[in-house]
Amino acid sequence: MSNPTNALQTAHRAAWIEGISYLALLFVAMPLKYFADLPDAVRIVGAIHGILFVWFIYAAYHAKVEAGWSFVRFAILCATSLVPFGMILFDRMLVVEEPART
Repeated sequence: MSNPTNALQTAHRAAWIEGISYLALLFVAMPLKYFADLPDAVRIVGAIHGILFVWFIYAAYHAKVEAGWSFVRFAILCATSLVPFGMILFDRMLVVEEPART
């Protein structure tokens, strides 16, 4: 194990960026597709979100390895990415992992 703190910070950052892209997909691109007849919005934002989702899963797995999480904890944390605003839940679950800053 190298440095769990760096892995946790990267997972935290990835969760927020991926979560914001998910919200953009749901609350910006989808309405543009259905109410403004702009299907390219979903195609573009969806592709960006897909890449960020893969990055998030990778970062969460790296944090799992570095912090020694169980598979169940890892799976629960990954499941937060399927819920709108789930990055807030992920963040709260991660707080117990980070050491106190001095």
